[in-house]
Amino acid sequence: MDALQQHLFDSYRAVRRGEPAPPAPGTHDLAVLRELRDHRRFARVLAGRPAAGPLGTALAALLTRLGLGLRRPRGGPTDRP
Repeated sequence: MDALQQHLFDSYRAVRRGEPAPPAPGTHDLAVLRELRDHRRFARVLAGRPAAGPLGTALAALLTRLGLGLRRPRGGPTDRP
């Protein structure tokens, strides 16, 4: 039984019982993937590793070496005249 057939079966059962219908398959997929990404980043920070991951860290280092890295805006609270 695939996801659509299961959804139709669950919807039919919910109508028969007077319960609200379940969400359609794939409705919350993006939210679940975002939460998984956030959880993995949080776990990396707790472990003392960079939250960006090895690929992001390597790319940031390469861009910095090429002079294209991210720069902090001037005039912040830590800048001294």
